[in-house]
Amino acid sequence: MILKINADTFGIISGSLCLVHCVATPFLFIARACTDTCCSSTPVWWQLVDYLFIVISFAAIYYASKNTNKKWMQIALWSSWAVLLFTILNETFETGLLPEMFIYFPASAIVGLHFYNRRYCKCAKDKCCAS
Repeated sequence: MILKINADTFGIISGSLCLVHCVATPFLFIARACTDTCCSSTPVWWQLVDYLFIVISFAAIYYASKNTNKKWMQIALWSSWAVLLFTILNETFETGLLPEMFIYFPASAIVGLHFYNRRYCKCAKDKCCAS
C-alpha cells in the first residue's frame, strides 16, 4: 500500500523538522564545546542532515507547485527553496555572505507558504490551472 500524503502537509512536517534541526544545532554544539575542547566544529553527518532536508523540501515543493492554482505561490515556494539552498551552501563553504541565523527566514517561509497553499490554493479534481 502506498502512503498518500498531501504535498503541503509533507512540506509542513519536513519544514518544521528542518527548523527544529536549525534551532537545535547551536545548543547541541555549544554544550559539546563546553564539555569537549577537541572537535568543537559541526560533524559532517550533522551537516548532511541539511542536505537531506533540502532534498525532501524539493520533493514537497515540486508536488505542491504542481497542485496549486496560484502562479505566485509556485514562484514563492521555489524562490524560498532557492534561498534556503543558497543559505545551506553558504554555511557549508563558510563564505560569510549571510549570517548563520538567516536560515530561519527561508525555512519559515517554506512552512508558512505550505500552510497557506494547503488552505487557499486548491486545484480542481479534473485539472489544475496555475494562474
